[in-house]
Amino acid sequence: MSPGPENVVARRIAQIVALLLFAAATLWINYQIKVNVQGGQGGSSVQEMGNVKVGQPAPDFSVMDLASNRVSLSSFRGQKAVLLDFWASWCGPCRMAMVGLQAIQDQYKGQGLEILSLNQREPADTVRLFIKRKNYSFHVVLDADGSVGEKYGVRGIPTMVLVDKKGVIQWLQVGYSHEEGGLKQAIGGLTKQ
Repeated sequence: MSPGPENVVARRIAQIVALLLFAAATLWINYQIKVNVQGGQGGSSVQEMGNVKVGQPAPDFSVMDLASNRVSLSSFRGQKAVLLDFWASWCGPCRMAMVGLQAIQDQYKGQGLEILSLNQREPADTVRLFIKRKNYSFHVVLDADGSVGEKYGVRGIPTMVLVDKKGVIQWLQVGYSHEEGGLKQAIGGLTKQ
């Protein structure tokens, strides 16, 4: 027995309403990030985010990478600057930012920079498949329960945090920006130290 025309119409209306609610929520979240976190600027660097601020020590963490190795931020102290990238595979702006991250990885490989790309709350198999399909070579780690993101005050993704070799936050960005000049300038200064 096939559904009646009124059931098809009702399902279609429900799908449209759900899509409109999703779009409205997305716009609201984007607005909140731009106004409350970035002071109205899209995808720009900020001086503080939640409990973390430029010039203060970066909170340490320990998470697993895609090869099931434990990775901690403090293990890079004194050796490398670290660029933290908080992201998810379903996030369009995150995917756009990752293209730039790969370019940064290629440019600064072997020059004292480690990229730790912290996936937010997705299953390891989903992340592994996404990274393999895109052929990214930066270091991907799993923030499986979102605790690292919470520690850093991440309210929207992508969020990037640049930490110097001493473990001090030097740069923060919330949202995607195709302009990478400020980030590359900051990285260049840290890798020459």
